[in-house]
Order: sequence, then structure tokens, then C-alpha cells
Amino acid sequence: MKVYKNLTIVGTSHIARESILEVKNFILNNKPEIIALELDKKRLIALFDKRKLKLNNIKDIGIKGFLINLIGAYIEKKLGKLVGVSPGDEMKLAVNLGKEYNAKIALIDQDISITLKNLMKRITLKEKLRIVIDIFKGFILRKSDMEPFDLRKVPKEELIVKLIGQVKERYPSIYNVLIKERNEHMAKGLYKIINDNKDKKILAIIGAGHERGVYEILQRN
Repeated sequence: MKVYKNLTIVGTSHIARESILEVKNFILNNKPEIIALELDKKRLIALFDKRKLKLNNIKDIGIKGFLINLIGAYIEKKLGKLVGVSPGDEMKLAVNLGKEYNAKIALIDQDISITLKNLMKRITLKEKLRIVIDIFKGFILRKSDMEPFDLRKVPKEELIVKLIGQVKERYPSIYNVLIKERNEHMAKGLYKIINDNKDKKILAIIGAGHERGVYEILQRN
């Protein structure tokens, strides 16, 4: 959790029960007037009505983006089942509690279609091969360079920084599109919200992997 002016940033894991409790306790105890979420309109709608990706989504994100999104959603769902949490439950809780306490909901993430299109344009062949190798090592050989951690809890900041560093080194295009550029997009949105609402309590709920990056950008204006 980090504080910048009248903004509190809570970094969550989208499948961690610990995150659900942290979001719930913060909203109940602090009654923020604005709740900003690491979501865009499409993902917010999908979060509540559980719509699955359809073939006509290909025209928006391309076939490669469609497949990557499908694989990512599948993996996140399987991990969520292991800990008894549906991916994004902390976001749904924040929206519901926000409505209950008349808080304004702000969506600060980049449109998912833009993110996936950018990823497909810029990911290199070397990175694609590394993904295949890493999946083979993880699922077939049961080997991984990652430190084990409890899926029910948000990883410690030191571990998050280390993991992001590994992504940056091994998958620079993925790091730039999925982390760096989205950090900048979300920080820009939060900066505007802060300046437009200087007298209000603002809560931002974003993935723990974005928390430090967004905070540092806000500090640099």
C-alpha cells in the first residue's frame, strides 16, 4: 500500500484471498469517494457477466491477441480454482462496495484491445521461443527459475521487483507493453483524477506488479 497526496494505492493479486480482505477492510474503514480500478470498460463488463471471448472478438484484437488472451484467462482461472477465488473478485467487491457507499468508479487501464494489438506487433521471435521453452520447463519438466510463493497472498515487494526484473530482461517487449506502458497510462489517469478532486479521498486498486511503478511515476509528475 502506498500513499500519494489524497490517493491510496492498494496493490493486489487477482486470485489472492488476502487481497479481497484488504480491499474490503480499506473501503469499510476509510469510505473513499473515488475508487479507481485497473480495468477498462470491456474487462469490467466481462468481469460481471462472465462473457467468454467469442470469435467475433478477433476483429478487435487479432487472432494472436485472441489466443493469448484465451490462454491467459485459462491459466488465471485454473490458479484461482486452486485457492478458491475467481480472478478479479477483489475488483468486483470494490465496485459493489463503491455503489453501496456512493463512491465514483473510475476505470484507469488501457483498452485491452490496444494492449493486445501492441503486444502482437512488437513481440519478437526470440521472445516467442523463450515462452515455449519456459512453458515446457514449467509444465513438462516441472522446473522453474521463479521462487515459490503462496498464491493466497500478495507476494512481497522484493519478490515482485525481482520477478519484474526477470520479465524485463527475458521478455523486453512484453515488459514494455504489459507493464511499463500500462503503468504510464494508469499513472496519467490517476494524476488527472487527483488534480480534479483534491479534496476527496481516492483509492486505486491495481495489480501488485504495477503498484511501485505507478507510484514512482506519480512522484515524478
